[in-house]
Amino acid sequence: MNKFIVVDQPKSWHFLEENAKIISAKDYLTNPSYASLKNARVFNLCKNFSYQSKGYYVSLLAEARGHSPLPTVKHLVDLRALKLVKIVSEEFDDLIQQSLKNIKSREFVLSIYFGQNVAQKYKDLSAMIHRHFQIPFLRVKFNYTHKWHIQQIKAIGGSDIPDDHQESLKLFAQQYFSKKRYDTARPSKAMYDLAILVKEGDIAPPSNAKAIKKFIEIAEKMHFYVEVVTPKDLSRLSSFDALLIRQSTEVMNEAYAFARKAQQENIAIVDEPDAILKCCNKVFMAEALEIAGIAAPKTKIVHQENIQAVLDYIPLPCVLKSPDSTFSFGVKKATTVEEYHSLVKDMLKTSELIIAQEFCPSDYDWRIGMLDGVPFYACRYYMAKGHWQIYNWDAKDKDDQDGNADCLPIEKVPKSILEAAIKATKIMGKGLFGIDIKEINGQALVIEINDNPNIDAGVEDAYYGDEIYIKILEALIKRLNEK
Repeated sequence: MNKFIVVDQPKSWHFLEENAKIISAKDYLTNPSYASLKNARVFNLCKNFSYQSKGYYVSLLAEARGHSPLPTVKHLVDLRALKLVKIVSEEFDDLIQQSLKNIKSREFVLSIYFGQNVAQKYKDLSAMIHRHFQIPFLRVKFNYTHKWHIQQIKAIGGSDIPDDHQESLKLFAQQYFSKKRYDTARPSKAMYDLAILVKEGDIAPPSNAKAIKKFIEIAEKMHFYVEVVTPKDLSRLSSFDALLIRQSTEVMNEAYAFARKAQQENIAIVDEPDAILKCCNKVFMAEALEIAGIAAPKTKIVHQENIQAVLDYIPLPCVLKSPDSTFSFGVKKATTVEEYHSLVKDMLKTSELIIAQEFCPSDYDWRIGMLDGVPFYACRYYMAKGHWQIYNWDAKDKDDQDGNADCLPIEKVPKSILEAAIKATKIMGKGLFGIDIKEINGQALVIEINDNPNIDAGVEDAYYGDEIYIKILEALIKRLNEK
């Protein structure tokens, strides 16, 4: 397997050249040759792992390219959720207390470099924390109130490491990169019962009230105990054996925290946190579709250095998308060169990368519902009145915010549409997905893959009725049985 160490300044890491090829983050993100590589492991040592930074995108695009990144995006996001940090740390609380029992102060900071600390007495604790979070450089702050607690875990850059730790850092790095295996955390024990996550006041909920009621009624007939939970109930999730997410998903909202905790505790989920991370980022989507050879509208990843060049490939008007845009939020259409530059400039203020996509007008978009790789409903979503998208959030009349929809049997869907949906779903693996496809001149073009797709009473269930809910609940039962 090819090994790459991705850093901000390659010259600073020349001492690891015998272990792996050292490349810059800029090269990995923008050089097309890396996108086509197979069988690669990517060690991400960027200085900044914050959301939508270069470090974040190195791990995200590595996953899109089928490379094996360390850390994964999942581990990067975990650090931002203190609740998740505390939940994980409870699994090795005894080790924390034992390791820190002789410290006299009420605060303690532990620096971890590639799973090690400069003091041997913290070796086991450092290794355990690293196994769970997989970040190369960590700074862990503990405080003491009756016993030791993790107050904060923070990813740090090479510039944050003291000079007197540099020699140890080099030694730890050489030891780490000479390994053939890289340990990851294992999920803990399984629990019981079904929680359905719903958020009151959700702007674009994936299920309407009638659908939630239908889920409850059918689940109870299938011998589930069902409880609708809210984002405030994260601490109670451990009392359930299965989780169905019916709140809109974003990487930084409560739905991801629920999915991640469920995964950590081996609770059956629809859907996995990996699906949220990947589907909620249009940059991942563009890269993954291209690598898989799936037909899509002309698409380019836009960054500061190719803004003008993109226009040579994608004609105006074109569609610009923020990486985490959902339900048409963060999706803009540029019709002139001036408008294109203005929109791109604004969007790149909040993300290192954005998406430019060919504008393909159509009367409707196909949505194929996929469950564990099998199509189980089909809809056509029509454009909102007088608008180029399905949703028009600026419409004055609420009834004009979205277009009409119809639902039809799977066997009535054109073969090319179904084949494209099935092929696209393979990028994500098992789970519940909605594949959006445009049919342009007889060709199926995949627009995007949605995690947590709409299941609304009167829309997605209009043809198959209760069977839609039954199949989703059966998928949860299958996951439980596998556990």
